[in-house]
Amino acid sequence: MKHAYDIARLLAWVTQFGFSVAAPLAGCILLAVWLRDRFALGGWILALGVSLGILGAVGGLVSSIRLMDRMGAAAQKRVRSGGKFFHRH
Repeated sequence: MKHAYDIARLLAWVTQFGFSVAAPLAGCILLAVWLRDRFALGGWILALGVSLGILGAVGGLVSSIRLMDRMGAAAQKRVRSGGKFFHRH
């Protein structure tokens, strides 16, 4: 049962990782296209949207990598201590 829980947790993390990287890029591009069409702005707004989207995607990537690093450090600490929540007496 623990194995299934670990797989479900990792699947949720992978989904969150993909969403945190893809959503800012897609959202900024769609907003830039809408602004260009709605207010008859030039192509520069699309370039700005792509640039902001890439910055947002990189930010999501960095935060996901930091989270993964913290999860790995916590798992290593549990392995070294010999258990999850039990104290050695």
